[in-house]
This record gives sequence, structure tokens and C-alpha cells, in this order.
Amino acid sequence: MSTDARVAKDLVETLKDGRDGFTAAAERLRGSDQPELAATMQRLAEQRAQFAGEIVAMGHDYGDDVDESGSAAGALHRGWLKVKDAVTGVVRSAFGLSGQKCSACSRVYVEHTVFADFVAALHGATAKVAVGDPTRREHWMGPVIDAAAVARYEDAAAQIRALGAEGAIVEGGLRLDRNDLALGHFVAPTVARAPLDHPLWSRELFAPFVLVAPVENVDEGIARANALAFGLTAGFYGGEEETERFFGSIEAGVTYANRPQGATTGAWPGFQPFGGWKGSGSTGRGGGSLYYLPQYLREQSQTRVRRES
Repeated sequence: MSTDARVAKDLVETLKDGRDGFTAAAERLRGSDQPELAATMQRLAEQRAQFAGEIVAMGHDYGDDVDESGSAAGALHRGWLKVKDAVTGVVRSAFGLSGQKCSACSRVYVEHTVFADFVAALHGATAKVAVGDPTRREHWMGPVIDAAAVARYEDAAAQIRALGAEGAIVEGGLRLDRNDLALGHFVAPTVARAPLDHPLWSRELFAPFVLVAPVENVDEGIARANALAFGLTAGFYGGEEETERFFGSIEAGVTYANRPQGATTGAWPGFQPFGGWKGSGSTGRGGGSLYYLPQYLREQSQTRVRRES
């Protein structure tokens, strides 16, 4: 397969992911009090299906088969961003252990040119997360720890709904209490949108709840991340030059780039020092680093005067 065909194949996958996400959104909105929004979602789904079909046809004209079913994959973001990696990494970091980790991904800034496709793919992937008894293999996400965690989660979802047209619950936002789920503190993994000045952007929920928003460019995304009081972990998906800019500018102690295993989580003890900056740390030194042992030692200055007898 030629290089051009591989690029076209990736783009077809991205378009199909967008089609599936917008179709799912339209189906969820049918019969609601937002018929215009449902129609918009359906139109966007049809548009992406049309574009994918045109690219496949062009590939056939040049002797290449670029058709492949969508799987939350594709290459976009100036030809570099891998939507599959970004979505997979965000889902794992936002919803792994029900979002109850210090390094959990709770906010995502996305360059506006790829925002719609990213959110559509993230929506689809989040909807597939199986919630239930975590001792059973088929359940990827278990409960939150207690009723207080459920209350924080429900309060955040209520704040988003109160925004009306300015915000949106893209997926989730509900307590799960039917059948066996009523026996525990189960909630749905949630993707939500809110204005960038909303207080939820600077609040740590320790729940499976992630906010997404478009930004103008990489620099704005980094600046908004740095404006927060916290700085434990941070992740990035983009090209080589942008990645170097991220590593050189981000104010966080543990950073990752283009990592599908987890956008902000998954440091390996013994290999990656772990520690935060700003409100997420006290010394700026990471556990397991060259500075680890000295943190357990005390320093003493000794001054001694000796006289000739």
C-alpha cells in the first residue's frame, strides 16, 4: 500500500468513527426535547459517511483499497495526531479504577480543528465501557468508593445540565442503580462539556468524569493546563515539534506523549520517578528518583574550633 493510500485509510477510519459517534448521539436525542440538535447530529453523521465514501472511491480509482471499518482510529491533527491513541489513552486514564486515582485524567483540551471528531470517537468509546462487579472479567469499571463520591459526581453532572446550551453531557452523567448495581455505588463513565471558565475545570472530583473543550492551538492548551493549581501528571498527543514544546513548557511532574496505554496514568515504579509540581507536591522532587533517598536524610552543618594546646 502506498503512503498516500495509508493516509487515506487513516482518514477514512477517522471519518467512520465520527459517523458512528454522531449517529449514536442522534439516536439518543430522538424523542427528546431537542429535535434540532438530533437533526444536526444526524446531518453530521451523513456528512462524514459521504466524505468517507468519496475517499474510498478515489482510492479505488488509483488501484488502492483504503476501505476499513471504523475502530476509533485515524491520523489527523496536522497529519500526526492519532485519534485512536488519544481516545484510548483518555478513556484508560479517566475511567480506570473509576477515576479514583491521583493521576486520573479529568480535563482534556483539544485543538479545534479535530475537536468534533475526537469527541465523537471518545463518546463512542466511553459508551462501550462495561460497568459492574469488578471481580468479573466482563466489567471494565467498578463502583466509586462511597456515597460521598456519588454525591460529588451527581453534583458535577447537575452543574453541567444547569448550563443549558452552554454545556452538555456527551455521555453518562447518571447514577447506575438498576438490578445488581443497586447494591453498590455505581455511576456511568462521563464525558462532559462546559465553558472554560466554569469552576469544574479546576476541581478534582476523584470520579469517572472528564471535561473536554476546544482550544485554538497547542500553546493555548498548554497555557490553560499550566493555569491550574495542580501539576501532578499531564499527557499530550501531537507531532514531534509540538511534543518537544509540550515537554519544555508543561508544569507537571510526570508527563507523557502519544501514549495509548494511558494519557496521564501508568508510571512504572523503578523506572519513572513520580511526583508533582505546584499544588500536587511540596519539594518538586519525585519519588524513586535520584533525589529519593536524600528526602529521608537530615542535613547537619558542623562547625568545630580547635586550639593548639
